[in-house]
Amino acid sequence: MSGLKNSPFGKRLRATQQDTEDEGPRRNRPRTTPVFGAVPPPTPSLDSSHPTTSDSSSPESPGEPRPTKDYGDRFVPSRDSGDMRTSYNLMEESGPSTPAKSKVIPTESDAVKEQANALFTSILHTEVTPPSPHRPASPVRAPASASHTTTTPSTPSRRRLFAYHSPSGSNPTTPTRRLDSTADEAYSMSPVRAESRQILESPRRQLRSVCKTPYRVLDAPELADDFYLNLVDWSSTNVLAVGLGASVYLWIARTAAVSKLCDLTATGDTVSSVSWVQKGSTLAVGTLAGRLHIYDASTMQLQRTYQQAHNQRIGALGWNSHVLSSGSRDRTIHHRDVREQTVKPFRKSAGHRQEVCGLRWNGDGGAQGGLLASGGNDNKVCIWDLRSSKRPGPRTGISGADEGGVPNADTPLWKFHEHTAAVKALAWDPHVAGVLATGGGTQDKHIRFWNVTYGNMLNELDTGSQVCNLTWSLTSHELVSTHGFSSTTAQNQICIWKYPSLDMVASLTGHTSRVLYLAMSPEGETIVTGAGDETLRFWNAFPKREGNEAKRESRLDYGRLIR
Repeated sequence: MSGLKNSPFGKRLRATQQDTEDEGPRRNRPRTTPVFGAVPPPTPSLDSSHPTTSDSSSPESPGEPRPTKDYGDRFVPSRDSGDMRTSYNLMEESGPSTPAKSKVIPTESDAVKEQANALFTSILHTEVTPPSPHRPASPVRAPASASHTTTTPSTPSRRRLFAYHSPSGSNPTTPTRRLDSTADEAYSMSPVRAESRQILESPRRQLRSVCKTPYRVLDAPELADDFYLNLVDWSSTNVLAVGLGASVYLWIARTAAVSKLCDLTATGDTVSSVSWVQKGSTLAVGTLAGRLHIYDASTMQLQRTYQQAHNQRIGALGWNSHVLSSGSRDRTIHHRDVREQTVKPFRKSAGHRQEVCGLRWNGDGGAQGGLLASGGNDNKVCIWDLRSSKRPGPRTGISGADEGGVPNADTPLWKFHEHTAAVKALAWDPHVAGVLATGGGTQDKHIRFWNVTYGNMLNELDTGSQVCNLTWSLTSHELVSTHGFSSTTAQNQICIWKYPSLDMVASLTGHTSRVLYLAMSPEGETIVTGAGDETLRFWNAFPKREGNEAKRESRLDYGRLIR
């Protein structure tokens, strides 16, 4: 007997009896919920003879025993009291879900890639989730008659449990596939469905290709990295003017020759803006000290200087035939006639509360050039009409004169407040009269389109990055925008947009700093961009103009064709 007790079988028997005796008081022992995870929860037993206790998320009630759950030979977790957000690992939201505000501009994208992606998406949708076959509608109970008569329920006739019928066209549940036809999908050699083949074989709109690399890069040392300056402009005589530090250089596109127009180092001044007249070789140069110089580029001679044109720097210039408008950090816009000998402006416009950083006249100085758009650091866009003095009424905008007897136009024709950052980018649509495009800075990132005839916003586009400059194409109804700081990975872009659909035609990259300056060649095929990386890049962005099309006239503007 002692041998059996000391045998391995006896030892296992005594251990089993000891575990059974210890299990009884352990079941009656009260459980405590760990507060900070100091006591780990017991692991469920895999033995069916040892029931385990499942925790509950609800608080215990005093005096009530906790329910126990017995599991079988495998562990099955209980989800009765589980939290839906915890079960599916959902993130906590601070508020209602809203769509993303910023549009991610791809680093390298164009209309061809966008079209290919859309085609791939449609084919993938057709292949993965094909349209469901047509199914017969469920029977509908006939409405009761007016007499409310009910039919007596009848016992259905006996039918065979297994009935076999030949396929027929009258039965809607019969499949329509004909395996005896060579047109069936079972005999198709194509790896895709018939719907996908139809999409692939359908004609698509031909899209033009835009070269992604500049055809010329010029070094521009001392090109200021300042958002509020305008230091690059292209003349109608195909000459590019660039302000570098205290000097202005001219680059002749036909011969690629470079010459220095002026040097303001002796006066201790710095160039802050340059602007060509619409037709001719006259160049206006604004400085940080508030001086305004007029040069004749054909003779390289200084024609006139306004020593006290403004009290502070002149960051924006705009021509309307012989009228030169200048915007300054002193928050005013001065209008001068360069043909007059007087140095005083014939009118002042004071509608901005901060620096004026953008000016653009509409038209080419002719009959259509009566409106001036101005953008300021106060996030406002103003539309000025210098002919408003001839109109009686509240829209006249004349509020008297200053101490020097210069009339003030303190009330603009329209004032737009939708932008939330500084507005430097301004561009009038050359194809449709009365349409203005404006771009906001880092806190806005929007391009907005306005109808200045009625004073309403036509459309808006969230670009996702700072809009530094805008210009319209002369050969197609497209818009170019240059960008700087961005909340996404893509920044320092040059984007071409189709109007009015606002689809991206191409996205050009190459600058390592924000693209602050933009100008277009007189024929409308080439654009030049300048950035804080002190380089000028030339891009072939637009197609050639048709030979039978008049210069600077568009067939899209039907109003100009009416006589």
